[in-house]
Formats: sequence, C-alpha cells, structure tokens
Amino acid sequence: GKQALSGSYEGFDVEIAKIVAAGLGLKPEQIEFSEAPSARREEVIEAKKVDMVVATYTINDKRKARVSFAGPYYVAGQQLMVAKDDNKLTSPDALKTNPDAKVCSVTGSTPGETIKKYLANPNQLVLFDVYSKCADALRTGQVQAVTTDNVILLGFVADSNGKFKLAGDQFTQEPYGIGIAKGDVPFCQFIDDQLTKAAQSGDYEKAWKTTAGKVEGAKTPALPPLSPCS
Repeated sequence: GKQALSGSYEGFDVEIAKIVAAGLGLKPEQIEFSEAPSARREEVIEAKKVDMVVATYTINDKRKARVSFAGPYYVAGQQLMVAKDDNKLTSPDALKTNPDAKVCSVTGSTPGETIKKYLANPNQLVLFDVYSKCADALRTGQVQAVTTDNVILLGFVADSNGKFKLAGDQFTQEPYGIGIAKGDVPFCQFIDDQLTKAAQSGDYEKAWKTTAGKVEGAKTPALPPLSPCS
C-alpha cells in the first residue's frame, strides 16, 4: 500500500498525509507509517521504501537535486524552546550574551546549522539524533534551549505538562513540502490538488486545529502558495 512517513503517528503532518491518502481512496488505517531520521529521508524515497515523506521536510535546492516536492503545505520557522521559568533566553541572540547556555538540535538538520551563527562558542551546541533526546536534556537541565521548527516544538510544549514554552519569534522561514520520487510531476500535481481542496473545504484548518493548533500561542496558518511541480 501507499506509505507515508512522519516523525510521530499523530500531529499536523500525519493529518496532511491522511488528506493526501484520502484522495488516493485510502482510509487512515490503510496508510503504512514508518519513521526516518532527518539525514535519511532522500534515501528512503530513492529506494522506493515510501511513496511520500510528510515529516517537517524543508524544501531546499540540495534536497531538490535528489527528490521532488509537492506543496509547500506550511511555512514553519525556527524557534527556541526553553524551560517555562526561563526569562533569559528570549531570542537566539541571547545565546551570545549567555555563553554558558547550551542549545540542543539534531545532527544533520537545517536548524542545527542555522543556530551556529548565533552562538558565542561552538561548545554551546549539543547534537542528538532525534529531538526527543533534546527535550529530555532540557527537562534534566543538561541544556537550556532546544531549537528546531516551531511545529515540532509545539508538540513538545504540549506534552511537557507546563514545563516548557516557546521563546521569541520565528527567526527563519522553512517551507515544508511533501517529498516524492524525483520528477514525478503527476503525483506532485495530484497532491497539490488535494491540498487545495482541503484548504477550500476546511479540512486543512481542521488538521491544524486538532493537532499543533491546540497549544497556546499557535497561530492558525493558511495554505501557502504552491510551488510549480518539477
């Protein structure tokens, strides 16, 4: 069957995957979900292990050399997540003025690269293979901040029992696309049609409001302008 892929089996990405699958005539229980770390997403698409990747997958030129993208279905932005009572780290620039503060991200990820220019020294950056380990490190005080796209962080804030919060504004623009086999224009156009229909029917907004939108401070997005399929 058609496979989709997400960082967890619930959340905005999964709802978007279900919208696309519904257009293919598949019920949610017929979707086979599997997990892939950031660094291996192109690989699983090229090897045809999955038909599409819906996993906070930022569209960029390097990735476009290996896969095609439908969408974007959302424009995320990198943000900081800190402990609820932390009033020092209010923006990425605060990392320079607090050189003892450590920030956690994921090896090989866009956010892990982006944050480097905000650091007072390289020792401030702690990298793990998955964000859940970053969240654990924040909980135990090994790190003072976690940085990645706001949508991922909203999930951790929601699950933190009030221990975490988002700090400051988004400081990047990350257009999330649905990764598919390179050059599969018909599938790309099909996915874009499903997204457009979902935006018109209210299913897109519902996908947000039942997941990421439940967290305090999460703004409801509109479907961004879609990129041409190639």
